[in-house]
Amino acid sequence: MQTARDRLIVALDFPSQSLALDHVDRLEGCCGWFKVGLELYLAAGPNVVEALTTRGYQVFLDLKLHDIPNTVAGAVRSLAGCGASLLTVHAAGGQAMLQAAAQAAVGGPRLLAVSVLTSMDAGQLAGIGVNATPREQVLRLAELAISSGISGVVCSPEEVSAVRGSLGSAPLLVVPGIRPAGSVADDQRRVGSPAETLAAGASMLVVGRPITQAQNPRAAAMAILEQMA
Repeated sequence: MQTARDRLIVALDFPSQSLALDHVDRLEGCCGWFKVGLELYLAAGPNVVEALTTRGYQVFLDLKLHDIPNTVAGAVRSLAGCGASLLTVHAAGGQAMLQAAAQAAVGGPRLLAVSVLTSMDAGQLAGIGVNATPREQVLRLAELAISSGISGVVCSPEEVSAVRGSLGSAPLLVVPGIRPAGSVADDQRRVGSPAETLAAGASMLVVGRPITQAQNPRAAAMAILEQMA
């Protein structure tokens, strides 16, 4: 169970630090990681990262940086001292951006490259001009990211096995879109269960609404941990 706690990242998708930390208190002992995304970071800034690390948690800062190489490198350097352990960039930014980010991250958080958002399917990819299946596009971007010096990849449960098979055991594979049996998919298109996703090769799982919007978040988290274990 302790190993499962170390592999569970609970997403704090809240509009304020006070709401986020209230859920952190309710989930004490259930996980070692929390995700801070755009909504919370723009509302609370680096203070929320400090609040979490002060309490002994590790932070996955999911900002999905995507800009020209110089701008992304500067952003990575600006975040180097914030206390986060993991930081995301978009793999779609291309090789030069990824390499610049990797060079700027030395001594800072480990970088993860977001491949294809879990809310997207083949139809949505086609709508932005990508004539490939989600799996094909995820594999293409994952291989590009790792060859550019990025530490790991964010992908959906549906691509974990293929990405792990392509990249080997070293890269981190952090996987959102986790839905326990019986839960609704919400706006996620490519989802999977905790146990199946770990068995396929995921390093860590990101779970948000199935825990934070449950009637009893702590009980929901413990149920997911049991499935992971």
